[in-house]
Amino acid sequence: MIAGHESVSSGDILLDNRNITLLPAAARGTAMMFQSFALFPHLSALDNVAFSLKMKGVPKVQRQAQAGALLERVAMGALAQRKPGELSGGQQQRVALARALITEPKVLLLDEPLSALDPFLRIQMRAELRRWQKELGLTFIHVTHSQEEAMALADLMVVMNQGRIEQTGTPHEIYNRPKSEFTARFMGGHNVIDTPAGKIGVRNDHIRIQAISQGDIAPEHLAAVVSDIEYQGSYVLLGLRRPGSAPTSSADADWSVMLPEDVYLSRPFALGEGVSLSWLPHQAHALSPKPSSPASPVFK
Repeated sequence: MIAGHESVSSGDILLDNRNITLLPAAARGTAMMFQSFALFPHLSALDNVAFSLKMKGVPKVQRQAQAGALLERVAMGALAQRKPGELSGGQQQRVALARALITEPKVLLLDEPLSALDPFLRIQMRAELRRWQKELGLTFIHVTHSQEEAMALADLMVVMNQGRIEQTGTPHEIYNRPKSEFTARFMGGHNVIDTPAGKIGVRNDHIRIQAISQGDIAPEHLAAVVSDIEYQGSYVLLGLRRPGSAPTSSADADWSVMLPEDVYLSRPFALGEGVSLSWLPHQAHALSPKPSSPASPVFK
């Protein structure tokens, strides 16, 4: 809708205090960078970047000069005459970015631009996108299904669920204080715990875990059984089930606890071992409805 490729069902789209709802796509001041990069395979990098200027009737010398300057800016000047098939994924992305910027948009729309890249290159290009956004001073609207990518790139995050906004805020706000069960589970790293007063969220690295001694457990603690142990290098992820339920994989665990590697190795837990879970008052936050005392629930 922002780009003008779909009709608005209700409301208006404002860009720089200008209503662009009914404007054609080319007149909106937006540009789009696609997931597949959508480069013309028969054109050089230079001609790909200059293509939109060609469609506007800009003389060849002028459009190639502008395209060349943008390719230099994204460190692709030396490869300007190569075709997309002769470029790596990261190089193709730089060409696609230059092509999107050639029209001098006010907003750049990015449709999962990193999803086609391998993990190492994805991290590298993530840093480059962040640097370009700061240098250009442009608003980027970046769509991604990667929570890690969103938190690394965003100044403002919008979590959506089937077209409805669940929560907006900075990455720190959303990760540390999700307002709904959906946001807590979608962002990951959270336990959603039922209490008599409602659901609460607690980060899995904030959970304190200890073995149950002779079956005793404090009334304000949560009883659990270790159902899965995953070594992840710098930390160990424990999957936990309610007592009495069969052990299964961490994917189906009721809760999880993340322990630094050295902490786990100083006191390893065993599959099937009974444990108690607790947390500090400020580490628990209400989801909905709001618990009256999320830090010290009584579990039954």
